[in-house]
Amino acid sequence: MKIDKKNTINWGIIGVGDVTEVKSGPAFYKSNNSKLVAVMRRNAQKAADYAKRHNIFKWYSNASELINDPDVDAVYIATPPDSHASYAIETMQAGKPVYVEKPMARSYAECVEMLKVSKETGMPLWVAYYRRTLPAFLKVKELLEAGVIGKPLMVNIKLYKQANERNQTPEEMHWHVFPEISGAGHFFDLASHQLDYLDFIFEEVVKVKGNASNVAALYPAEDTVSGTWEHKSGVIGTGSWCFVVDKNSEEDYIQIIGEKGEICLPCFIPGNVKLKTDDGITELKFQNPEHISQNLVQQVVDELRGNGKCISTGESAARTSWVLDEMVKDYYKDQRL
Repeated sequence: MKIDKKNTINWGIIGVGDVTEVKSGPAFYKSNNSKLVAVMRRNAQKAADYAKRHNIFKWYSNASELINDPDVDAVYIATPPDSHASYAIETMQAGKPVYVEKPMARSYAECVEMLKVSKETGMPLWVAYYRRTLPAFLKVKELLEAGVIGKPLMVNIKLYKQANERNQTPEEMHWHVFPEISGAGHFFDLASHQLDYLDFIFEEVVKVKGNASNVAALYPAEDTVSGTWEHKSGVIGTGSWCFVVDKNSEEDYIQIIGEKGEICLPCFIPGNVKLKTDDGITELKFQNPEHISQNLVQQVVDELRGNGKCISTGESAARTSWVLDEMVKDYYKDQRL
């Protein structure tokens, strides 16, 4: 399919669940030269309701029908990860570009297959790692490139969250904790954002070791992970993630240590960027877009119209999935997909 670069890009969304209500969905009809023309959800009633509330003319309960709709130029896949690869491949084989939610797929192997089809069909593939376009994260990159903390030496991640699953039955639990759907646990869903951002600012990871375990036994997936890694740039990374802590033990930060200071910022909770140098501690405050994916969606639309490049590609996202896989591989052993 050849897109007329002078015209508006007409989008279809597969999987209009909660993530598309505010975070991403409206970005496809609020970005410049972008229009949302069709949505799909397996529950026809919910698909119709979403379409009505967002003023979308077409809705489907079958993904193939949306993919092959001649009015749809490109497709956003916002389903759980177990169908990312199959829907992306079907879309690209239909001659249409695709933008996929993160993580890119359940495993690095699935990512490789998606990239193979992208190359074979010539269809571009992007992944929704939107922190690469958010003001605070871009400011940190700017500070690092300006040498404000000198040469970066190491980075440390901490993400500790309490478990909502303690008071839930398996039927009530979110799909994030079932590896057959998500690929692993909350680690894949959340750490993927952090590790992708580090790939963005420090280049790809070339060495990684991890240890994962299920210490609380609330659900099938791992709930605690630790790891070490090295970036191509030479920066060394350490991280720890635990999703079963007490509320009072919750943590969320990325700490970057350089020869002349450090930068610390939260990845998920609201908070300021903290810069520590010989001049003291400076806090920088930023405001995210109302629809937090919109900056990245705009980059995708612009690239489709021949203006610039999107900075979150299938290639970069697959690198992050490789790191995630390496962190948990001993826990899952032969269960990798």
